[in-house]
Amino acid sequence: MRRRIVFIVPGELDSLTGGYGYDRQVIAGLREAGWVIEVLVLDASYPWPGEQARAQAAVSIAAIPDGTVVVVDGLAFGALPELAELHARRLLWVALVHHPLAHETGLTTAQRDQLAASERRALAAARAVIVTSAFTARSLVADFQVVAGRITVVLPGTEVAPSPKRLAGLIREDDVPGGLSLLCVATLTPRKGHECLIDALAGLKDRPWTLHCVGSLSFSPATVASVRAAIDRQGLQGRVCLHGEVSADALSAFHGRADLFVLPSFFEGYGMALAEALAHGLPVCSTTAGAIPDTVPADAGVLVPAGDVPALRGALARLIDEPGWRATLARGARRAGGDLPTWTQAASLFAQTLERIKA
Repeated sequence: MRRRIVFIVPGELDSLTGGYGYDRQVIAGLREAGWVIEVLVLDASYPWPGEQARAQAAVSIAAIPDGTVVVVDGLAFGALPELAELHARRLLWVALVHHPLAHETGLTTAQRDQLAASERRALAAARAVIVTSAFTARSLVADFQVVAGRITVVLPGTEVAPSPKRLAGLIREDDVPGGLSLLCVATLTPRKGHECLIDALAGLKDRPWTLHCVGSLSFSPATVASVRAAIDRQGLQGRVCLHGEVSADALSAFHGRADLFVLPSFFEGYGMALAEALAHGLPVCSTTAGAIPDTVPADAGVLVPAGDVPALRGALARLIDEPGWRATLARGARRAGGDLPTWTQAASLFAQTLERIKA
């Protein structure tokens, strides 16, 4: 019999975020390897589902045949502890945790406590837990009491290569109108730190640079409004460009034109955008938050404390002012990028984890 699983995701699977991108790539890789996968789409309101969303999930999950391996994106699984417990005897739950829900930026203490308790209960019902970084694995053991032996780390894959022009040293500062091209790839949400980046760059107006921000503008309208207000307040109109979501080809072009990648996140469970930057040979400026130090080697980028605007400004100033240092970090990025797994390798490890699950 062919291998069959149900893969549950909240919201649209084609959403252009790192988490959904991971889900898409793994599903595609499993199918290519011969797995039969039914994708079950839940309401987009997770991790805060209303009664209607919970009722829809209850009906959909109840219809899954006994003994089925069910992979659930953690954005939904951690918010459904009652259903996880109810069906734990008949379904083989596999939780896919990109990062713990309680680690999201902008939560109140009550919300953080609620999500932590909810996810702890749900994870206790899982037969296996797949995470996207060793950092998240350690966090689940320490903070959520998940047994280490039930956790498998499956790093995201990368399929991109450094720009041939950059490898050949043919891209120079004066190739880009406005000086250096800075690239930030991240959905505009509080966790990604765009406002800190705007405030840091406000002190570097005398340098030649343009910042290109690529990422969805629809997930957090309040964040988008705050970022636009910060751009206006700091007088950076025309120097900071919010491009929204773009196609894969367009994103590749942004990587190819960039001189420096910057992502001032307050937390990352892995940082797929950072890995893609490394694979393109881009020096990185980011933070020490979450799994970022595991993702970005010291010889490929400079990391500062999350939320520390003066430190971020100082790092960016040196990166802009010292092309030799940027070139050294770019070489480190290319080396690190060459060591990253492919999506084929990621899907293979994911499949091995599923095959080990016993009823």
